[in-house]
Amino acid sequence: MSQLHISIAETLIDIEKELRDLRLWEAEMISESALASVQPFAVDTMTFPQWLQFIFLPKMYMLIEQQAPLPSSCSVSPMAEHYFSVMRLPTVALLDHLKNIDALLSQQ
Repeated sequence: MSQLHISIAETLIDIEKELRDLRLWEAEMISESALASVQPFAVDTMTFPQWLQFIFLPKMYMLIEQQAPLPSSCSVSPMAEHYFSVMRLPTVALLDHLKNIDALLSQQ
């Protein structure tokens, strides 16, 4: 496994931990119809934390496990900053991890 895959895997674990710590992690799976969204970040069927949990994290974990090619760029942090800007939650660490993912994928 490449160092990039390892760094991204570690950051994904950090993102999951922050979502759990912020109590934004859901215990139950989201509906199949919500997962079928074709909109960016599935904005029509789920919240941004749900998108991270049910779409982004699983897809990235799968790519890493299969040692598949990773996206050549990523811009998740701007959406996260926008989404969390109106919430009174301590999201600095979560945002930092998402910025790190963007940077890692954009540097390859």
